[in-house]
Amino acid sequence: MSTYRDLTAPIGSRRAPVLRTVGTRERRSHLTAPRVPTVGIDIGGTKVMAGVVDADGNILERLRTETPDKSKSPKVVEDTIVELVLDLSDRHDVHAVGIGAAGWVDADRNRILFAPHLSWRNEPLRDRLSDRLSVPVLVDNDANAAAWAEWRFGAGRGEDHLVMITLGTGIGGAILEGGQVKRGKYGVAGEFGHMQVVPGGHRCPCGNRGCWEQYSSGNALVREARELAAADSPVAYGIIERVKGDISAITGPVITELAREGDAMCVELLEDIGQWLGVGIANLAAALDPSCFVIGGGVSAADDLLIAPARDAFRRHLTGRGYRPEARITRAQLGPEAGMVGAADLARLVARRFRRAKRRRVERYERYERYAEARRAAKEAL
Repeated sequence: MSTYRDLTAPIGSRRAPVLRTVGTRERRSHLTAPRVPTVGIDIGGTKVMAGVVDADGNILERLRTETPDKSKSPKVVEDTIVELVLDLSDRHDVHAVGIGAAGWVDADRNRILFAPHLSWRNEPLRDRLSDRLSVPVLVDNDANAAAWAEWRFGAGRGEDHLVMITLGTGIGGAILEGGQVKRGKYGVAGEFGHMQVVPGGHRCPCGNRGCWEQYSSGNALVREARELAAADSPVAYGIIERVKGDISAITGPVITELAREGDAMCVELLEDIGQWLGVGIANLAAALDPSCFVIGGGVSAADDLLIAPARDAFRRHLTGRGYRPEARITRAQLGPEAGMVGAADLARLVARRFRRAKRRRVERYERYERYAEARRAAKEAL
């Protein structure tokens, strides 16, 4: 029988075993998860976004801060997360926290194996945050969280086989099938950006050459524009004028803005990125055969300037074209908040198990109190 000390120990000290049990299980349906508010955290290379999200995917409140410099210790980032959660908890009844991290997360969703923009290397993020917060914590890759959000509340609703592609600085991705995110044996599935599409091509920070993200990403878009501007190409005069000759000021949003205004070079650059996007999607369709590709990330803000060329290239390169159904290619609906919303919604699955465990502990405590009261009464009667 549990002692009084066991029953009244701080919740944080008993949370980890519960979370380790829950962390390996995601087969429980989201339809039966508790309809309670949870916090989603989206951690990127430049910002940390936190928000309280209800069971319908509505954001009740959001906070945003800059990501601490990557040269600082992992604890600095953990401190930032804790501060945001405690701030939101002052105004909301938070039942769980979901973390969407830009990095490789192990299959148990505890450790960040590697994060390119942060100093996380085999970092036990879930356990460390669980020890500091009064609610359970779930950790997942940010693209997995975004895919879950789009499937639950956005462009992927109703799809049984969905692939999410996030175009930002690089390319991230996620696979969702039958209501479950497919993470692979070691938890790092969906790193589509490092498929090699051009042997011996552009050098990638991952160490290889010719990776997909070197031809279809925000970095690729900016690299091409800056090279043309640095060469003083006549086709680049529009963008050179826009940035007043400061080539380092050429960014993805600037290129997209000029393309919408009709700048021929910027339109062509987005078409090139879109065509490479379509080539990669055709390869993924051959391997995974999903019913829908959802394109998210900052570069997707170009919309049809990017998506239309991608659809055309997809049809031209699809294996068995003309003799097989074609997957739908659509832009994500939830924008930059998808990772935050998805992380919060995934955390609700953890909240259910945690609430049940907490309820059982309370029931045991109440039984013990009744037993102790009966013993005290019996002694007084003597």
